[in-house]
Amino acid sequence: MASATHLPPLPGIRDIIRLYRLRAKKQLAQNFLMDMNLTRKIVKTAGKIDKGHVCEVGPGPGGITRAILEKDIERLVVVEKDERFLPGLELLKSASSGRMDIILNDILQQDMAGLFPTELAKPWKDKPPNIHIIGNLPFNVSTPLIIRWLEQIANQKGAWSYGRTPLTLTFQKEVAERMVAGIAEDQRSRLSIMCQYLCKVKLNFVIPGQAFVPAPDVDVGVVHFVPLIKPRINLPYKLVERVVASVFHFRRKFSKKGVEILFPPNTRAELTNEVFEKADLSPKIRAYQLSVEEVGRIASAYQTICDRTPGLDDYDYRSRESLRELKELRAKRQEMALIMMGSSD
Repeated sequence: MASATHLPPLPGIRDIIRLYRLRAKKQLAQNFLMDMNLTRKIVKTAGKIDKGHVCEVGPGPGGITRAILEKDIERLVVVEKDERFLPGLELLKSASSGRMDIILNDILQQDMAGLFPTELAKPWKDKPPNIHIIGNLPFNVSTPLIIRWLEQIANQKGAWSYGRTPLTLTFQKEVAERMVAGIAEDQRSRLSIMCQYLCKVKLNFVIPGQAFVPAPDVDVGVVHFVPLIKPRINLPYKLVERVVASVFHFRRKFSKKGVEILFPPNTRAELTNEVFEKADLSPKIRAYQLSVEEVGRIASAYQTICDRTPGLDDYDYRSRESLRELKELRAKRQEMALIMMGSSD
């Protein structure tokens, strides 16, 4: 099938909105991007997508969708939660020469593993496959979605079962700046470490809030992610996430304070000191001053302690029940050890 690069005449985005009486829903944090120059710029940021397969997240009235279909792509799948946008998207589908499919679903519930042909898959160490994820995300979805996708990247699941699939997504400018923030920068945060340990992350450009309808109170950053061949922290995702969340719980205080909450009170001081000794770091370094590799050394030291202390990785400093359960588990293991010793005599 030949891929078209020119769409037939279609109503403009503003006309689509008027025609189908579309209004952005505040509860869904929707903001429409009308300027086709900006939607084309977002698609250009995604890189070379010609002959590729694209998944667009949250197409809404279809501004970015049009910019994607203007390219010589093989196939576009759009995932949209709000059924009010279906008539306008169906119009684009009918003009796409069979290159577009529509899925009505919440992207947080969507299984990305079956969206693309299996023959597109590439080994992780190779160049990224010609698969692209693009989206102008609602603000209330963007952070939980990227955290979920980062876990899938770490485990090479979902869209990343095909290889190192790149993403081009929009976020509030402040969130985007956190993702790319360097050591000791004001925006350095948990999100900085989680993104940068798994991906090459770049804030490509910022869109003024006034470009959207309705205009949000903040500007919007367009961020491009390419998964790394080797993660900068070679440990299980859940463990890294746990350590990073604890360390950055007190972002501007000594990192010792964040590490302490990984451990129960009765062993807190001893095990915290052990972490910093093993990591070869000063406990007085502040969380936002840590490099990705230094956070990795803290996580590695924590894993070593967890390996010899069953149940520790389930400890929650906010829960009294967690401490009680950890003590009970230790008592049971000691009891079992005594029984085994007795049976061997």
